[in-house]
Amino acid sequence: MIMSQAKPQKRIPATVVTGFLGSGKTTLINYLLKEQRDKKVAVIVNEFGEIGIDGQIVVEEDNEQLVEFNNGCLCCTVRDDLVKTLISLTQRTELDAILIETTGLADPAPVASTFFVSDEIKPSIKLDAFITVVDACNLERSLAGSHEAQEQVAFADVILINKTDLVDAEELASVEQKLRSLNPLAKIHHTQNSVIDPALILGVGAFELAAKLEVDPTFLEDLDHEHDAEVGSFALSSEQPIDINKFMIWMNDVAMEKGEDLYRTKGLFYARGFSERVLFQSVRMLTSMSRDRQWKPDEAKRSDFVVIGRNLNRDEFSEGFHKCVVAG
Repeated sequence: MIMSQAKPQKRIPATVVTGFLGSGKTTLINYLLKEQRDKKVAVIVNEFGEIGIDGQIVVEEDNEQLVEFNNGCLCCTVRDDLVKTLISLTQRTELDAILIETTGLADPAPVASTFFVSDEIKPSIKLDAFITVVDACNLERSLAGSHEAQEQVAFADVILINKTDLVDAEELASVEQKLRSLNPLAKIHHTQNSVIDPALILGVGAFELAAKLEVDPTFLEDLDHEHDAEVGSFALSSEQPIDINKFMIWMNDVAMEKGEDLYRTKGLFYARGFSERVLFQSVRMLTSMSRDRQWKPDEAKRSDFVVIGRNLNRDEFSEGFHKCVVAG
């Protein structure tokens, strides 16, 4: 008698996108989603802050499922939530891929261990690769000021040196040399605006457990990860429109004054004189502002502004922010 063998279950590839604050992770996620419109992709976004800005600006596609965590970090306080979410995603629908964007302050090792210590996840999901995005302009400062930034580079399977258009050839060579000193095995690609051929980073099967254990022999152990107590975040909101010119003048002054302590800001604004949402971002002293999509007819207009940095005074920022609100 011939015994039939059960067909092995197809495991969904999961790609984890890491990188320090402001490196271009959300931009990369959006680009990948636009390039993968013919596939069913689930996106998990984790933010370091009270309000999720990144989840609001991830592109909305019919074939996409978006899950946000802004009540803690995937590498520590919400790891159990990640496990439950991954199980739920595999039970609800057939997926071609899972993209996970960690916070800019996440230690990658505990996130990776989740895929190996959970018996519910292992049969249905495989960890495909860790993609680390680095900011060519601010890499040295990020590495010097953050242990997590060093871990993200050391743990990467693929490193994207982003914003290469903002540095010269000599600076770019120095950045690549520094990355090679921390991770000689990772593949390195140069990008602008996080644009890259998806085939170079998705479905590449680059994650190797043995190699990661060499980087961190304890990463399969259930160890607690503690963030730097001096680094924190807060969110400011307003349902009244913002005078974007006042805001930009104020933020330029703040960036000059706070310097190295202001790691990252991001805001989606209901701005006077604009029919679209206005997206503001800063990485240390580099700022940008752009028009986002049109407000939807049934969407409540409001401004959300998230600040991440070291030893920052919330009350001081709140006072400055609300001076930019247009009086009703």
